[in-house]
Amino acid sequence: MNDSALIERIAARGDGVTGDGRHFAGTVPGDRIAADGTILPGPNRAEPVCRHFGKCGGCQLQHVAEAALADFVRDRVAGALAAQEVEAQDILPAHLSPPQSRRRAALTALKTGKQVVLGFNAAQSNQIVDMRECPLLRPELFALVAPVRTLLAQIAPQRRPVKVKMQMLDQGVELILEGVRAEGLDAAMALQDFAGAHNLARFAVDQGDGLETLWQPEPPTMRFGAIMVEPPPFAFLQPTEAGQAALVSAVEEAIGDAGAVADLFAGVGTFALSVADGRRIYAAEGARDAIAALAGAANRAQALVATEHRDLFRRPLVPAELDRFGAIILDPPRAGAEEQVKQLAASTAPVIAYVSCNPASFARDAKRLVAGGYRLDWVRPVGQFRWSTHVELAARFSRS
Repeated sequence: MNDSALIERIAARGDGVTGDGRHFAGTVPGDRIAADGTILPGPNRAEPVCRHFGKCGGCQLQHVAEAALADFVRDRVAGALAAQEVEAQDILPAHLSPPQSRRRAALTALKTGKQVVLGFNAAQSNQIVDMRECPLLRPELFALVAPVRTLLAQIAPQRRPVKVKMQMLDQGVELILEGVRAEGLDAAMALQDFAGAHNLARFAVDQGDGLETLWQPEPPTMRFGAIMVEPPPFAFLQPTEAGQAALVSAVEEAIGDAGAVADLFAGVGTFALSVADGRRIYAAEGARDAIAALAGAANRAQALVATEHRDLFRRPLVPAELDRFGAIILDPPRAGAEEQVKQLAASTAPVIAYVSCNPASFARDAKRLVAGGYRLDWVRPVGQFRWSTHVELAARFSRS
């Protein structure tokens, strides 16, 4: 053992790292690396639960035991903040979504001859791993994989990738196929029959001329709090119900009893509508179809939600606008919200609830907010993409 090196942590891309900075693929904290490079297993290893692990790019960490996986999610956030020299008063334990809970997925299919492969791409490759099992997806989504493979044998072009997007809505599965060719009455009828046979909530295809909805027995919905939204096709939703609940709970805790709240990068209303009961909400979003869905839902529910279609990258809210609110909810894309954060740092808004899907851009933005006089009260790491290196979080900033 004296000649072996101890794996102390997992790096951002999933490799194990020794104390002297060497990376070893497929290792976990507690493993040791012998002088000849052999991995000596430690106590934090788990048996992978999927036959595709190691090939499929959907998971990188199935070999990591549950406690060590939670530590990895938390350490990703702590490490990003440390790199920016930002101190958090508290980094809470990580919340992990359970297996078979992913409710949205974008797969790729390829037809070669009469054969169709369908699944996630291999790690760092364009090769498709033909999905025969998946411990990530909701059973309702995985149940469609084989039928969709059969359908694509009829309508997929030869040797051209087809995007297969699936998402759970209140009424069932939404299915979108991009890059197919379904010409003629027989093909149209076959698609309608497929949708009906599988009780789809919505079925849409893009044959190169834009998305066309072929099947939608009733307006598909998604509930946020007490309010129902009719989301546009494959609108962004949090990938698991458990993860969404954890993030919404963190946002509610962060904003407390603030009576007027701004939700920036509001999407279709995941947070704005979840916290709307008894509050005045202003929601801004740059995607026109998303903000239209949010506005329609708020109007039908007669909620006190004012919406604005606004590009917050080019036209962020300025301090005079921000200062009118008791709390700000911020949920930007992976790149973060640099321009909006500059304005927030100059504002007097008392509380910011920041939701992020990228610890690195969050830490960069946190550094600017702290420099502007905010304190980072706490961070809640969230692992919605189970067994993946993708980490999300919610955090609370307050004026010192």
